[in-house]
Amino acid sequence: MMIRRAWLSAAAGVLVLGSAGAAVAQRQSALSSLKAIERGQWQLRDGEGASRGICLRDPAALLQLRHWGARCEHVVVENGGTSATVRYTCPGRGHGRTSITVDTSHTVVIDTSGIVDGAPFAEQYEARRVGQCQ
Repeated sequence: MMIRRAWLSAAAGVLVLGSAGAAVAQRQSALSSLKAIERGQWQLRDGEGASRGICLRDPAALLQLRHWGARCEHVVVENGGTSATVRYTCPGRGHGRTSITVDTSHTVVIDTSGIVDGAPFAEQYEARRVGQCQ
């Protein structure tokens, strides 16, 4: 009986480690789906026509626009050839869910929603690369 219980515990541990390894591999492959996005100066236009510019050094930064620069933990929800959906949590700042569709290396659509500093947000952007960062 003790041997069986120990074996079940070991099997459960392998399953958990295997799942963690799969999650890490899935996150890396989700980020690889963003590799087509070129770095540089980007213009983000929201659904109301307002726009803002960002210097994009890492395309993964588009995953958390409302939590820009915050240290957040990401979980891949969906990963396709030209799109990815990520759910993220930023301790003390909130959380969000972002879907990115890569149309071309210079054009992406970003749909993001969540909570930032206690307030809800839901936004959609069309983003276009407009040149090199200044």
